[in-house]
Amino acid sequence: MFTKRGSAEKGFLSKHKTLLAIATLVGTIVGAGILAIPYVVAKSGFLFGLIITVILGLSFLLLNLMTGEIVLRTHQQHQLTGYAEKYLGPWGKRLMMFSMVFGTYGALTAYLIGEGESLRAIFRWGNPLWYSILFFIIAFFIIYRGVKAAGKAELILIGVLLSIVVLIGVFSYQNVQISNLTYLNWAKFFAPYGVILFALMGMPSVPEMQEVLEREKQKMKKAIIIGSIIPIVLYILFAFIVVGLIGLENFELLQPNQKIATVALSIYSSPILGLFANIIAVLSMFTSFLTLSIALIEMYEYDYIFPRSAALVLTFSVPLLITLFSLSTFIPIIAITGAIAGGVQSILIIFTFWKAKIKGERAPEYSLSVYKTIGSLLILLFGAGVVLELLGIF
Repeated sequence: MFTKRGSAEKGFLSKHKTLLAIATLVGTIVGAGILAIPYVVAKSGFLFGLIITVILGLSFLLLNLMTGEIVLRTHQQHQLTGYAEKYLGPWGKRLMMFSMVFGTYGALTAYLIGEGESLRAIFRWGNPLWYSILFFIIAFFIIYRGVKAAGKAELILIGVLLSIVVLIGVFSYQNVQISNLTYLNWAKFFAPYGVILFALMGMPSVPEMQEVLEREKQKMKKAIIIGSIIPIVLYILFAFIVVGLIGLENFELLQPNQKIATVALSIYSSPILGLFANIIAVLSMFTSFLTLSIALIEMYEYDYIFPRSAALVLTFSVPLLITLFSLSTFIPIIAITGAIAGGVQSILIIFTFWKAKIKGERAPEYSLSVYKTIGSLLILLFGAGVVLELLGIF
């Protein structure tokens, strides 16, 4: 499941690069966000949650394709900050850096909180904070030793997670309450927005997909489309099952961090299925925590020339302090991170895409339309989301 830092992926996936590229995107997208979706969807109503998931899902499919074209129009390999600087200038790099750092810290904090609650649900003993600290120590040691999750691990965990979701549905379908799925609350229509936006963020992995595909870049578009659609289907299926089983009333009886989907399932559904769901959640968040931590450490090391020790402290101190002092809970941190970091990042991708259409250095393996109208509407949508979230905070 893990490889030493800098070593290449070998075996089956090395010979099926499209599959590995898809796994790279899906593995980046699917993480802690899926565990927060059922509760916020239950608050608004499943139909409203479905509408928002489809609209944002298709928006991110387009944004991922835009990112792919930006990458393919550029000779040199960069991360999103590098592409923003190249096509938008220093201000683009600074804003993209803010969105990526803010988003990464938010995700790492969510994973740390989520791991504590999920492990507490598995062992049914102790304080969730103890488990969060234990997880933090293990993850820090692994990264300190220079080990990272391999693409194969992401693919396996995603497959198992999907299987668990299907099994929960098969064995619990008779307990699904239609009334839980028909409930609607117009006042909470936008409640799922920030969480679902967070759950769909995966654009930083698109440049990595080009590296994975190597000389097979003509398969980039297909890999992006498939890798973007899989999470949409998974989220809709998961929300349908969990909301149908639990419902808003039961969710509201739980403590804030118990509203994590797998924790709620272990309380209200089959204990065995809840146990398996929590185990997969722990493993999935574990690999995602490693991946994001390493990316942030390398940014501090390579882009800002910090010593590795300083990069480690900067990366791990923020999520640890937020968790230790209970400055936020699982679902609010995801919603805030999604609306602000995801919104800023998405807007910058659209502007970068438009500039790359004009200033690109090479003919890409695929080319989209300019999408001026759709792009402008998405900028308004994401901009409004950022403003509303900031107003809600202050």
